Amino acid sequence: MSEDSQARGCARRRLRRKQKTLICKGMVTIPPQPWPTGMAEAVEPLVRRVLAPNPSPYTFTGTQTYVVGEADGPDCAVIDPGPNEPAHIDTIIAAIAGRRVLAIMCTHTHRDHSPAAAPLAAQTGAAIVGCAPLVLASELPRADEAFDPTYAPDRVLVDGEGMRGTGWTLTAVATPGHTSNHLCYALEESGALFTGDHVMGWSTSVVIPPDGDMGDYMASLDKLMARDDVRYHSAHGAAIEKPRQLVRGMIGHRRQREAQILRLLGEAARPVSDFIPAMYKGLDPRLIPAAEMSVTAHLIDLEKRGMARRDDAVWRVA
Repeated sequence: MSEDSQARGCARRRLRRKQKTLICKGMVTIPPQPWPTGMAEAVEPLVRRVLAPNPSPYTFTGTQTYVVGEADGPDCAVIDPGPNEPAHIDTIIAAIAGRRVLAIMCTHTHRDHSPAAAPLAAQTGAAIVGCAPLVLASELPRADEAFDPTYAPDRVLVDGEGMRGTGWTLTAVATPGHTSNHLCYALEESGALFTGDHVMGWSTSVVIPPDGDMGDYMASLDKLMARDDVRYHSAHGAAIEKPRQLVRGMIGHRRQREAQILRLLGEAARPVSDFIPAMYKGLDPRLIPAAEMSVTAHLIDLEKRGMARRDDAVWRVA
C-alpha cells in the first residue's frame, strides 16, 4: 500500500470516528451541496438509493428512498417513498426501471416519509404495505415533521411479517419510540437493515411526546443490539457499516443524558427550558425545540419509573 493510500485510509477512519461522536451528540452539520438528488445510487447489489429534495435541520440532506430488488429482475419494493414531490417520484420511477413494484413500504408516517406512497401506488399499481396509519393533531409547535394524513396502507405488517420478491426478502422489525408505529425492514439476503428514523446516519433520532416514547425507544435500541445486521441504511445520512458499535454509543449517550437530567434535578427543580443551556453546548438555535422535546421525553420516562415528578411546568426529583 502506498503512503498516499495509507494517509487516505487514516483520514477516512478519523472521519468515521468523528462522525460517530457527532451523531451521538446530535451536532452533525449539513454538508455543502451538491447532493445526489435526481438520481439513483447503487449502494449494494440489491439496493438503490434515491435522495429527495427536502433538506432541512431535521432531514439532513433529505429523505432517502430505497428501491430493493435485482437490477435486472422482474420485481422490486420501494421503502420510504418520501415527500409528494413530482420530481422525486419521477426519479423513483426511473430507478424502478420497468420492474413490477410488489410493495411500497413505509417505516413510519411523518410527512417526509410517506406522502409519496399514494401517488406512487397510483402510477405503479403497487400495494402500500408496512407501518400502521397514525395521525396526531397538536396545537403545539412541532420539533420534527408532522404526521401524514393521506397514508392509507393496504396491509399493515407486524413484527416478523414481511414481503418477498425475486431474490429479495424484507422482514418487518417493530421499533417503536421515535413514533409508536415505526418499523425497520431487514433485507435477509444481504444482512442489511433499513432503519428509517430509528437509527440515522447523521444524528440521533428525536423522540417527541406524546406519541414518541423514550422508554420504547431505548427498548428498541436494545432490540437492535441483540440482532446481527451487518449494515444499516437509514432514511437520512450515510450507510452505517458498524451498526452495533453505533447503537451501543447511542444507548450510552441516552443514559448520559438521563444522568445529566437527574443531576440537574438534584440541584434544583426547574422547567424544561432550563435544562437546555447546561446539556446542549453550542446547539444550533433551530434545534432548541427538538432538544426540549427530547428532555421532556426523558423526564416523562423518569416519571413513569418513579424517579421524577412535575408540578405544572416545573420538574423535580420524585
